[in-house]
Amino acid sequence: MEYLKIDREVEDLLATLSRRLDSEDVERIHSAYLFAKEAHKEQRRKSGEPYIMHPLAVARIVAEELGLGSNPIIAAFLHDVAEDTEYTIEDIKERFGEDVAFLVNVITKRKKKHYEASKQIDNYKQMLDSLQYDIRALLIKLADRLHNMRTLSSMRPDKQMKIAGETDYFYAPLAHRLGLYHIKRELENLSFRYRCPRDYAIMSEYIDKELKEKEEQLANFMGKIEKMLEDHDIMLARTEIVCRGPYSIWKKMHAAGCDYNHVNGKYYIRIIYPYGHDYSEKDMSLRIYSMLTDRFKEKPGSVANFIDSPKENGYQSFHVQLLTDSGAWEEIHISSERMVRKSQFGCLSERNEGNIANWIEKFKELLKDIANHRKEVEYMDGITSSFYNDDIMVFTPQGKSVILPKDATALDFAFEIHSKLGEHAQYARINGRLCSVYTVLESGDSVEIGTNENITPTAEWLNHVRTYKAKSHLHGIINKQKKIPFIRCMNCHPLPGDEVIGFKSEDGTITVHRRDCKSAIRLASQRGDDIVAVNFEEDMSFVYPVRIVVTAIDRYHLLSDLIDCITNRLKLSLTRILTECVDEIVTCSMDFKVHSSKELMQVITHISDIESVEEVKLLNE
Repeated sequence: MEYLKIDREVEDLLATLSRRLDSEDVERIHSAYLFAKEAHKEQRRKSGEPYIMHPLAVARIVAEELGLGSNPIIAAFLHDVAEDTEYTIEDIKERFGEDVAFLVNVITKRKKKHYEASKQIDNYKQMLDSLQYDIRALLIKLADRLHNMRTLSSMRPDKQMKIAGETDYFYAPLAHRLGLYHIKRELENLSFRYRCPRDYAIMSEYIDKELKEKEEQLANFMGKIEKMLEDHDIMLARTEIVCRGPYSIWKKMHAAGCDYNHVNGKYYIRIIYPYGHDYSEKDMSLRIYSMLTDRFKEKPGSVANFIDSPKENGYQSFHVQLLTDSGAWEEIHISSERMVRKSQFGCLSERNEGNIANWIEKFKELLKDIANHRKEVEYMDGITSSFYNDDIMVFTPQGKSVILPKDATALDFAFEIHSKLGEHAQYARINGRLCSVYTVLESGDSVEIGTNENITPTAEWLNHVRTYKAKSHLHGIINKQKKIPFIRCMNCHPLPGDEVIGFKSEDGTITVHRRDCKSAIRLASQRGDDIVAVNFEEDMSFVYPVRIVVTAIDRYHLLSDLIDCITNRLKLSLTRILTECVDEIVTCSMDFKVHSSKELMQVITHISDIESVEEVKLLNE
């Protein structure tokens, strides 16, 4: 009886497909179903239903929600055959051709005695490697994961957590990168539901309650918009409320550190107009925008034009916030039918081969770049951080647009333009204003980078970049830089040329102290067997920060003479200077870097010789 119901579902699917596929393809898909049904006939899912229900559901997602062609649909029916039954990839190739066999092979998990990283990460990499050919295997795997998440309630709690964790870490970001917003949203919320069921339930209750409370108010506002559209002869346009999911709102709450009532953008109102050829989408969007702002007050700075500047994954729309008659700001998205379709089908929405090929090539370049730097950055972390970025668009002074992730800095921008620009970035001018290269950028910023050949990256830079490109370049440079083979004591701050002694810890690291350091004296009395000889000689590759305090009688040009001594005569760079004059006595604290204790003593000697300087001492705090 249950198989009769399944057969009827397949007949419905085939009838739908017959409207866009020829009869030969429909027959091949039917044959694939029968083959999968036979292969899985002894298997059942954790829910107790026949296993064939899963391949059928995946095939329906591939066919109806992703709109793919016959071979991907066939591969969806067969995606677990080689992994879970006695049939092989060769059997599939013989019956359904090389292309279908390739797709099934890509998404069939490899069984190994030893995995390069872990079983899960090796499976991710196997799928991503399929992009060397095309994108369809990834889409089938997304469909497979989506159905698994939709039926996750039948699994044990530990399995639920494993599958939900994989989904949140890899599959939802992948859907985001592909521009498949509907699938991304559903995967995120299903993962949230099983990872944090209590938070999910609370958020869902809040959302339902708020929409119920605002139902009349929103209906009134949307009714006015629809009447205006009709009066302006914008025919067949419609409005709808789109709620952001529990996960999205929960994430906003945590990012802003606020409660549910103080989160902005929990839903938006979308105005959708037909996609016609007698007008441009930009013209129609601006026409509707103009009509709305003639009637409702616009929130300053709320316009976002993603029509001229689409997001990296292809998303387009025109956003604005309007003040309703009830005194509430409402977020409005103005979109054509094509834009809405694009948000559902992502990179596949425009079905010409060139469009998809260009998208895949860009994606492959990203994966290739990450793979080339796998030693510097964890492979999967590099992948997923690149997938899951909200985009901002900034500009060069020449007007060239550059897409960066939200919270990217001017340093990210520099590396995005060219690695050499990033390596020697000294400062930025953002909208004409002098700024640190660590400054976080905002969409629309005009950015110019100033360079200095003497500037080289330090480990600190890694704390101020978001993009994979910047991180990978920095890791590569920093890993090649010479490193001090030991740790300097944080109390006595030894320098090359000082009399020093080392103490070896259990993990093998050596800490170097000056011989008169109190910590060294204490350690020598307690851990005498850990003392090691250390050769701490001057190396011009390394400089060490020091601070001196100068006491002097105030006079004209005193500060100028102090600075001139360090920067011009001794050719050292001052990083900080702080002066105070009380009752004609000047105290001046100066930070700079030296190569050795000998160089430091030269500085102290030269400054001591300056007129009116009374005392110069090293501050070791």
